[in-house]
Amino acid sequence: MAFTFTTLKTAIQDYTQNTESTFVSQLSRFIINAEERILKECQLDVFRINEQGTLTSGTKFLTKPTKYLAPFSLSVISSSENKFLLYKHVSFLQDYTPNPATTGLPLYYADWDDTTFLVAPTPDSGYTVELHYFYRPTSITASGDGTSWLGTNGELALLYGSLVEAYTFMKGEQDLMSLYNARFQESLQWLKNLAEGQGTRDEYRYDTVRRSVA
Repeated sequence: MAFTFTTLKTAIQDYTQNTESTFVSQLSRFIINAEERILKECQLDVFRINEQGTLTSGTKFLTKPTKYLAPFSLSVISSSENKFLLYKHVSFLQDYTPNPATTGLPLYYADWDDTTFLVAPTPDSGYTVELHYFYRPTSITASGDGTSWLGTNGELALLYGSLVEAYTFMKGEQDLMSLYNARFQESLQWLKNLAEGQGTRDEYRYDTVRRSVA
């Protein structure tokens, strides 16, 4: 049973038996909150993406993609080869090249702030870079056709996560809240098994979160 934005909103109202206008006006927020919880608790392969960009010669900063959440790798393309940078703390990079005028092929990168990477040494050329990263997908509430990967493949986690948010808003009975939360955790574990257990068994290197398969 896949959900669209419309059918998910209807299901939330049916489960809670609540069509009050203030409640209905918050349906999108309940769903977005549930998506955020799932996104932060499951490293799903479908939420990985590769993107190329360009370093600016003489500039030690690289702008992050808009939907960026966390890095898996960053490489510089030099002599037709991907040369992978090591992820370090900002203080390490600043200690490695205390003078930003020191240039060369970047070897390290770090999170400078929410929108920018720092690389070291400062690039001596406008290298092409390739970032493999964990990203925030478009919410089912904002997708053009009212569908999403979670709505189609993680429908139970999305439904019960939304119900937990909705029932919290309603200040509902604790017994029913506990039931919804238990169902959410159960369906979330199914997604975790898929993404972090079965989904990483064939990886060349176990560089993601590892969990036992239920």
